[in-house]
Amino acid sequence: MDNKRLAGVFAAALTPLKPNFSPDVELIHQYLSFLAGRGCHGALLMGTTGEGPSFSPEERLLVWRAAITVRQDHPNFHLLAGTGTPSLQETINLTRAAFDLGMDGVVILPPYYYRNAPQEGLLMWFSEVLRQGVPSNGLALGYHIPQISGVPLSIDLLAQLCNTFPGSFTGIKDSSGDPDFAQELGNQFGSDFIALTGNDQLFTLALEAGASGCITASANLFSPYLRQIWDSHQQGSQDLNTQSWISQVRSKMDKFLPIPALLKFLLANHFEFPLWPVRPPLLPLTEQFEQQALAEFALEPLLQ
Repeated sequence: MDNKRLAGVFAAALTPLKPNFSPDVELIHQYLSFLAGRGCHGALLMGTTGEGPSFSPEERLLVWRAAITVRQDHPNFHLLAGTGTPSLQETINLTRAAFDLGMDGVVILPPYYYRNAPQEGLLMWFSEVLRQGVPSNGLALGYHIPQISGVPLSIDLLAQLCNTFPGSFTGIKDSSGDPDFAQELGNQFGSDFIALTGNDQLFTLALEAGASGCITASANLFSPYLRQIWDSHQQGSQDLNTQSWISQVRSKMDKFLPIPALLKFLLANHFEFPLWPVRPPLLPLTEQFEQQALAEFALEPLLQ
């Protein structure tokens, strides 16, 4: 795939679950078609919002296999797979399997158990994943979310990986929320690097710094607004009013943790999806938070 095609508004996809907490693969096609119909260019499956680390490799494969069917109705909808685990071999196997199934790319968390691993060790770990798991035409992105993983991806590490694997290591999902880091990505790597911000509040800033787009949780509900920001940027202008609005929405969302529980609740109430549970150790919203969420996130803005 041409790197430039992996751009735009991506949803950090939820994982539909049955009451017994197993993946509800029968509804994945419908759910992804819903996202495509609301302006998303693609989705990341089994990332943070999708509760990816809570699922076994076999379950991830079930979800990815079901997700591929969305291309029957939306052939240009891009699919990314979250494949990073603390296990080197498991990450290699998941990464290879994602490409074998036909995913457009992978987003790889660093090995998040050993939080003080040296940069040389991280370079070796990613190098093995890229050598053994990513085909010559595959696109692999690092996942920078240090406030959750505890393992940051430094600019120096990214540069070494890009230089060593120019055909396969092609970018980053940056969920750090650090505007200086977003600017530095643009200054260091330029337009050939796929930088997808995970922070709605930094979307315009990241685009101006050279980012390729976004992968955010809020795209599950508010993708039409993110698409307005993206489309304006493509036309050479900034939609600062919409950026201000989506920034306020994201601030509200952060009061209702965990985010997957909030999004699943609102999708069920506003768009008639089943009320999917979250997998333990996450818990659903309390009844008090449900009522507050309905007051904060009215249906009308979502129907844009």
